[in-house]
Amino acid sequence: MNKLTIASVLCSVVLLAVSCGGNPTKGGEQDDKAASDSVAMAEKATKVMDKLANLPAEPVFDIKTTLGTIKVRLYSDTPKHRENFAKLALSGYYDGLQFHRIIKNFMIQGGDPLTKTMDNAASFGTGGPGYQIEAEILPNHHHKKGALAAARKGDIANPMKESSGSQFYIVQSEEGCRHLDGEYTIFGETIDGLKVIDDIAAVQTDQRGLPTNPIWIISVELDPELN
Repeated sequence: MNKLTIASVLCSVVLLAVSCGGNPTKGGEQDDKAASDSVAMAEKATKVMDKLANLPAEPVFDIKTTLGTIKVRLYSDTPKHRENFAKLALSGYYDGLQFHRIIKNFMIQGGDPLTKTMDNAASFGTGGPGYQIEAEILPNHHHKKGALAAARKGDIANPMKESSGSQFYIVQSEEGCRHLDGEYTIFGETIDGLKVIDDIAAVQTDQRGLPTNPIWIISVELDPELN
């Protein structure tokens, strides 16, 4: 869904809620609250779209975690992934999610909306926003330490190598991830916080790579000094 479509849908919701909320009869308070919530939603969407429209060519985002901040720069030559990550980050999609798959000497993975609660632990790794992103696999991007890449389903179910709509991973070991070159879209790199990546990769996990003690993404925000 593009920016114009999002704005149109939200504006329609606001107009509908307002038009239905003016009758001070039974249910009026609920209608008023719905109208207020819709207005707030539309205002938030507008702010997100304004920020997206004014992004630098290669924006820097701060992934703030419970073990420290990882600063990542998004690449301009992977525009579909750049815009999608920025849209999700600016809308707060990643706030309160976990790094649900951590493998030392390999990578750390997050971005699954199911990880907001441990009630979904059995399904961690399967969640997303309901869409995939066309692959942007480029020969000039490699799985160096700190590389930011999109997770995806395997080749049998996903022969076009389309990326997950929200899940991403950050390389902890170049040697351990080298075989992934040409198979996954790399759309950014870490410019500060390599130690944080190492610290996250060092935590105790179960056989699936799920940390014994959750590692949370507090927020993903535009860096106030580097944009």
